[in-house]
Amino acid sequence: MTDRIDLRGVEVYAKHGVLESEQERAQVFRIDVTVFLDLSRPGETDELTDTFDYGVMANEVRDVVGGESHALIEKVASRVAETVLAHPEVKRTQVTIHKPEAPIDAAVDDVSVTIDRSR
Repeated sequence: MTDRIDLRGVEVYAKHGVLESEQERAQVFRIDVTVFLDLSRPGETDELTDTFDYGVMANEVRDVVGGESHALIEKVASRVAETVLAHPEVKRTQVTIHKPEAPIDAAVDDVSVTIDRSR
């Protein structure tokens, strides 16, 4: 499947991390999601009901990442993927969680985890 919808840079403030301070103070996370699905029907009909509404996807991503706290962003990415794959039209998804404020002792622009899941 080569058809896809990309959602980039969903910004959420949340409390994810191993350190106690990360569980106490929210920090920014940026999420990228790609969904793979057949877009031939919406390409013909021009109807929103025939595709995966990326507005719905953005809200679901925001709710998952901003919801329950987890120690690892790998877990957060898995939860996002599960939510996206719950939509029957989605065949595969790639989810990247960016954690630009990760508390590491090095000068870095970003830390991220990407997972790829399919049904």
